[in-house]
Amino acid sequence: MTAPWRKPCPPGQAAREAAGLRWLAGAGGCRVVRVLGAEDDLLLERLSPRRADAPAAEALGVALARTHAAGAPWWGAPPPGTEGDGQLGAAALPTPSTPPAGWGAFYAGWRLQPYLRAARDAGTLDAAASQELDRLLSRIADGHHDHDQPALVRSSGHVAARLHGDLWSGNVVWTGDPVEAVLIDPAAHGGHAETDLAMLALFGLPHLEHVLAGYHEASPLADGWRERVALHQLHPLAVHVLLFGDSYVAPLLQAARRAAEGRGRDSGAVGPGW
Repeated sequence: MTAPWRKPCPPGQAAREAAGLRWLAGAGGCRVVRVLGAEDDLLLERLSPRRADAPAAEALGVALARTHAAGAPWWGAPPPGTEGDGQLGAAALPTPSTPPAGWGAFYAGWRLQPYLRAARDAGTLDAAASQELDRLLSRIADGHHDHDQPALVRSSGHVAARLHGDLWSGNVVWTGDPVEAVLIDPAAHGGHAETDLAMLALFGLPHLEHVLAGYHEASPLADGWRERVALHQLHPLAVHVLLFGDSYVAPLLQAARRAAEGRGRDSGAVGPGW
C-alpha cells in the first residue's frame, strides 16, 4: 500500500481543511483527494501526477458544475463543523458570522476589503490606488455587479454555489490512467461559481478551454460571464498584493478597471484561455 502524504498544518488547520475536502467530496461532482487522518497533521492519499489531456479537462468541467450545484446555505458559508472558527481552509479566508445581504456585500466586505485595507496599511497601495479601489468596492457592495449563477446552481434552489475557493492550477492534480483531475488544498465556502472558474484562468490551467466547454454544456453560464472574469479575479490579485507586494498592484488595478467597465477576455482580461 502506498504511504499517505503527510501535510504539516498549523494548529487547527488540519481539521478545517479535512472538513472542506469532505464537504466538496460529498457534492458528488469533482474527485477530491481522500482524507486518511486529520490530527496534528493532515494525512491524505498520495497522488501520482500525470499530464492533463482534453477529455480529462472536459470531464473536470462537468464535475465542477455538479460540485457547484450542490450549493451552500448562504454567501460565505463554511463547511459543516467549521462554523465560527473565523477562517477557511488552506488560504485562511475570513468567514462571516452571519449571512451577508447578497453576493456583492459578501465579496466586497469579506473577500476584497480585508486584503485591500491591509495592503494600504502596509504602504503597498498608495492613496490614489486605494481611492480608486474603494469606489469600485462601494458599487460592488451595493449590488451593482451582482449577477446570476450558472444554470445548475439556479435550478438547485441554492443561492450560493459550493466552491473550492482556492482553485488555481496548482490545486488541480491530474492523475490516474485514464487521467482525471483531483482537487487539493481547498478554502471551501459558499460563493459564486464564476469565482472558481476565474481562478482557474488567472495563472493558467492545461486545456482550460475544454474545462469551460464541459462546464457550459453541463450548466450554461449566465450571459456576460466573460465580461466578469476580471471582477472575480480581484480577490486573488488583492491577496497577492498583500503577500507579494508591488509587482501585483498594476495587475490588480487593471483588473479593477476592467471590472468597472464590464470588459472581459476579448478586451484583455487577466488570464489565458478565455
